[in-house]
Amino acid sequence: MADLRTSFLGIESPNPFWLASAPPTDKAYNVNRAFEAGWGGAVWKTLGESGPPIVNVSGPRYGALHSNERRVIGFNNIELITDRPLETNLEEIRQVKRDWPDRALVASVMLPMNEAAWSKYLPMIEDTGCDGFELNFGCPHGMSERGMGAAVGQVPEYIQMATEWAKQATSLPVIVKLTPNVTNIVPPAKAALDGGADAVSLINTINSIMRVDYDSLTMYPTTDGMGTHGGYCGEAVKPIALNMVAEIARNADTAKLPVSGIGGITDWRDAVDFLALGASNVQICTAAMVYGFRIIDDLVDGLGTFLDDKGMTLAELVGKAVPSVTDWQYLNLNYVEKAVIDQDLCIECGRCHVVCEDTSHQAITSMVDGKRRFEVIDDACVGCNLCVSVCPVDGCITMRQVSDDDADKLNWTQHPNNPMRTTD
Repeated sequence: MADLRTSFLGIESPNPFWLASAPPTDKAYNVNRAFEAGWGGAVWKTLGESGPPIVNVSGPRYGALHSNERRVIGFNNIELITDRPLETNLEEIRQVKRDWPDRALVASVMLPMNEAAWSKYLPMIEDTGCDGFELNFGCPHGMSERGMGAAVGQVPEYIQMATEWAKQATSLPVIVKLTPNVTNIVPPAKAALDGGADAVSLINTINSIMRVDYDSLTMYPTTDGMGTHGGYCGEAVKPIALNMVAEIARNADTAKLPVSGIGGITDWRDAVDFLALGASNVQICTAAMVYGFRIIDDLVDGLGTFLDDKGMTLAELVGKAVPSVTDWQYLNLNYVEKAVIDQDLCIECGRCHVVCEDTSHQAITSMVDGKRRFEVIDDACVGCNLCVSVCPVDGCITMRQVSDDDADKLNWTQHPNNPMRTTD
């Protein structure tokens, strides 16, 4: 089995799978169970100031988006940061780190936008023996109305300011957790770097409302008839998270920032996606909440087997796919692929024909010589990949290159139809 030990910012863990700051890391009982199961690390649920306690609603805090098979593919929550006393959390962090010295234990924190709060609380938390801090600048509900969470993460100047305060208050590594509720993730990441952050983690949850109640026609779920937007996570957010991770990894201003990848990781393939696109480790929450802590077995075994099959180390996987990510204008317009249907695998369901006929390029037949048969019309096919996406049989429809390998590459910046084209 491949060696999965990692050293993220000097924080050692036996594998790159950490539990994200969330309900599963709210107390020692949960984190102890996770470490017994084999998780490499955990980010403790976000700590706030001591004083007036955080008050959560007692009605529904979670909502789910289900597939037709009632599998959870999206998750929404309106739970706030920890509502347990700060002193209790600190005692338990100290106990867990003492009992599990080989596991990563990072404290997530959310504090007001004043330097005094950071100077007061970070040394107090550091005294527990935790390995580092994650600054929660992403929570989109409840805390942002109080001038914290996403209210900070959406303003680069605030990110830099609070990060600077944190770095002055602690000698431990500082990770900045970024909100996806922005139009461009690079400026917030650059602000974290300019503030002295040792790394960033992303994504936090996305503003969302799940649906309405079809009987009452109120939003769902509600507390006493009223509801609010929450934070969206789970499998459905992974493509958004991957894009943001890759943007940071390939941008010259932020490429040197280590990244802890978060967002929809459910199995080892998801972890490969994040690692190959620039993350050095990954954090998981929703999958653990849906399936329990034992998913770590499949995560570890799957990633280890993948690396063995590839003959790669974990370090060699990190960032491997980043050079393949570019902007649309640099794609080769002279490269051509066409769809091909394997008739031995085709079950003649007709989905490829219907979607191509109704919504695309009328490039798939339904009848050949008077018989039901689905074939690609090469002259009409534009290689859009829609038929591959909707086909229920894996591998039945594939894409085949038909352009000449020796053909000159031509992208939009060079195209004669581009009024701003370059010649080089």
